[in-house]
Amino acid sequence: MRSSKSTVPNPRATALRLLTSRDRSEAELTQKMLQLGFSAEQAEDARKYCLEFGYLNDQRYALERTRMLMRNGRGVGTKILYDLRKRGIDEQYAQAALEQASEEFDTFELLKQQLERKFPGFNYRRSEEKLKRRVVSYFQRRGYHLDQIFSVLNTHQEN
Repeated sequence: MRSSKSTVPNPRATALRLLTSRDRSEAELTQKMLQLGFSAEQAEDARKYCLEFGYLNDQRYALERTRMLMRNGRGVGTKILYDLRKRGIDEQYAQAALEQASEEFDTFELLKQQLERKFPGFNYRRSEEKLKRRVVSYFQRRGYHLDQIFSVLNTHQEN
């Protein structure tokens, strides 16, 4: 007796299933489909299908990813641009997402919150050089500019 269900996976259904677990960029979806063993043609068809119905949108993805990275203290500025490029987001979309999210978030306030969360009670003026370098380096790796970092570290001591 034969089963009515096909054992061959449907590329479109697989793409939709992948997008329900988390949002992805077009490049990420295509790459994942290829990793799962679909042909380039099947992956492209599934990508176009998801685009057509609005399940896939690199502009939306870039903005939401940028907001999430900033909100969670994982990056600002160039760090976010690098992250988005790595995920296959077009430079224009990445720049637009960063500009919009930067208007929504105060980077100085984000830096202050991260400083309190990651280094509670840190006092730049009283700390050893090794700890100072560690703190400054931590924020530089997240995309903050040195002038922002030192501005927050110096004003933070006054409070």
